[in-house]
Amino acid sequence: MSFDPGMLHNNGHTAYANGSGPGIRETGVVEKLLTSYGFIQCSERQARLFFHCSQYNGNLQELKIGDDVEFEVSSDRRTGKPIAVKLLKIKPEVLPEERISGQEVFYLTYTPDDVEGNIHLDTGDKVSFYMETNKHTGAVSARNIQLVKKKQMRCQGVVCATKEAFGFIERADVVKEIFFHYSEFKGDLEALQAGDDVEFTIKDRNGKEVATDVRLLPQGTVIFEDISIEQFEGTVVKVIPKVPTKNQNDPLPGRVSVRMGFNDKELPFGEKDTKTKVTLLEGDHIQFNISTDRRDKLERATNIEILPDTFKFTKENREMGVIAAIRDGFGFIKCVDRDARMFFHFSEVLEEGQLHISDEVEFTVVPDMLSAQRNHAVRIKKLPKGTVSFHIQSEQRFVGVVEKEVVGNTAKNISPTKGKEKESEEGVIAYEDCGVKLTVPYHAKDLEGGSHPQVGDKVEFSINEVKRTGQQSAVSIRVLNRNASGAKRLHGFVAALKDNFGFIETANHDQEVFFHYSEMCGDLDNLDLGDTVEYNLSKGKGNKVSAEKVTKVAAVNGIGEDVGGTVMTGKVIRPIRSVDPSQTEYQGLVEFSEEGGSKMQNYPFGIMSMANKSDCLQKGEQVKFQVCTITQTGQKMACNVVPQRRAMVECVKDQFGFITYETGDEVEFSVVLNQRTGKCSACNVRRVSEGPKPVATPRPDRLVNRLKSITLDDASAPRLVIVRQPRGPDNSKGFNVERKTRQPGVID
Repeated sequence: MSFDPGMLHNNGHTAYANGSGPGIRETGVVEKLLTSYGFIQCSERQARLFFHCSQYNGNLQELKIGDDVEFEVSSDRRTGKPIAVKLLKIKPEVLPEERISGQEVFYLTYTPDDVEGNIHLDTGDKVSFYMETNKHTGAVSARNIQLVKKKQMRCQGVVCATKEAFGFIERADVVKEIFFHYSEFKGDLEALQAGDDVEFTIKDRNGKEVATDVRLLPQGTVIFEDISIEQFEGTVVKVIPKVPTKNQNDPLPGRVSVRMGFNDKELPFGEKDTKTKVTLLEGDHIQFNISTDRRDKLERATNIEILPDTFKFTKENREMGVIAAIRDGFGFIKCVDRDARMFFHFSEVLEEGQLHISDEVEFTVVPDMLSAQRNHAVRIKKLPKGTVSFHIQSEQRFVGVVEKEVVGNTAKNISPTKGKEKESEEGVIAYEDCGVKLTVPYHAKDLEGGSHPQVGDKVEFSINEVKRTGQQSAVSIRVLNRNASGAKRLHGFVAALKDNFGFIETANHDQEVFFHYSEMCGDLDNLDLGDTVEYNLSKGKGNKVSAEKVTKVAAVNGIGEDVGGTVMTGKVIRPIRSVDPSQTEYQGLVEFSEEGGSKMQNYPFGIMSMANKSDCLQKGEQVKFQVCTITQTGQKMACNVVPQRRAMVECVKDQFGFITYETGDEVEFSVVLNQRTGKCSACNVRRVSEGPKPVATPRPDRLVNRLKSITLDDASAPRLVIVRQPRGPDNSKGFNVERKTRQPGVID
């Protein structure tokens, strides 16, 4: 760093803005010293000045950090900044080398009665007195003692700020901060930090108090305030501004009003006096303690906590919603009365505990301080389940006529296993209210009982209104009367479900009807084999009959009436058509033969005849069943059909599930047909009996003797040739354990 002394104004004697005139000297401490320049910390004021080594008058090798120096203040011509010039080292006092004569010291006795003003004196106090001689004994003592100056005591405080080479201590005796230099700290300077308790001695340097001999104290030694055990209730009359103003110097800007006796009293509070970071509002009903400063007896409110009934006293507008998303430290609320999701921070939750998605909450909306166009939720309170509602449903029931049916989605390749149903087109109901003709839309999900209304059907319903938009729709719709001129609705049972179509077993259980998923009214994910449905018949291309407007309805108990109590055993001689699509008949047949096999009888069965609707009965399988009578036709059919399958486990593959069976175990199982691949697989496997356990065959004696006689040098011994190295699950090769050479004649 270069420095030109000629760049000083007026040869270094220019007056400085702090009021120092030409020739006025200041004192300071060398804070930093480098090769050609350094810095000085002023003693009279809080300033740090640059100096060049050429301005030092003396041996530069003797100048060290911490030395007291005297200097004048000037300004740099290029930068205009103040700098120190004409430095002189202040030499400490040196005792003269010659011997000097000492003075005689007298010790005088005194009693407490000899001290004027009833003052307690300590060792080191400076006093004035009269001497008195006892006439009888000749002893000299002090009388009429007056205190001149008390001995300087050690003070305590807390480090409140640390800079590069100095810091400040908040004193415990008065409301004041005091400066100290790091050279006065007695201890590990690296361990010193803001908030440490310290003790120190106060000294005057150039008319200013500074702390010297600074030493650490145990944490918690210094106490500034006393906090009341009693808790008080009050009202917030002034909140702390979120964005402090430029002229705000009050460290306790908040105000709390509290009733004490017969008078109202206002107490200040600061940011650190609240238990949580929840936003306070004017009028909040709070609970707090009172803190009293030991130094100036100033009282303030602390440990402030919002009481649950505070919302009765504030004028805030509370809104409701549901937690829609949670991130790390913040989340979003789906509001009842707003379109946009509302941002919130976890620090604004009133109760202790964690929020979860779908929790119902109450909150206040305030503008964001950083962006006036954005809002966020504060003062969040969790509500019981069922409190928040996005809709208002009328208690009155209305009666109307269907003007337009619900039209299902037209997706041609949708499957109950490949995705959810697309939104269907809404229907329309016409009704009268107070003599005025009105219409209201409805959706398939709002139908009761699964019954699908048609045009002209008379229905009963309630009206649901969305709070946010005011949009109305019909809900809880129940069909009262069918339109006589409309097509007749039929009942059936789901017999098969393919990729994008299925088949319905008729109410007489003797035929099946094709339907496409686009004709399904409702959620396809909820449709399963054996479900009861309602539908209409229609003719398409080539006069092929198919089902339309298929709707799932309440299940019908049983396949028929008059179920026989006898459980019969028979054999499947023909499966249903969903198992064997090549056959023309839908119904399957079970053959029953009486004892002796002289008389045989066949009973038809369908999807509703099987105890397990997903079971796939194959031709030739043994089954147990009962016989029932169909109410509509009087036909006898097999019902509650259960297959009797037993087989031996041929092999076990440990990669296909969790199987504990051994080869040879006898099991029962059901057969399921994959509708896409046409392949059958076993399910519901149950072990009936265990197979014989394999017994290890002992080695022949001839082989054992042969192994004992083999040596490594035996040319006629069998050789092991490695064809392929073993490979582990992680594609590692070789053996993990070190292989050892086998000793001849030793068998492990």
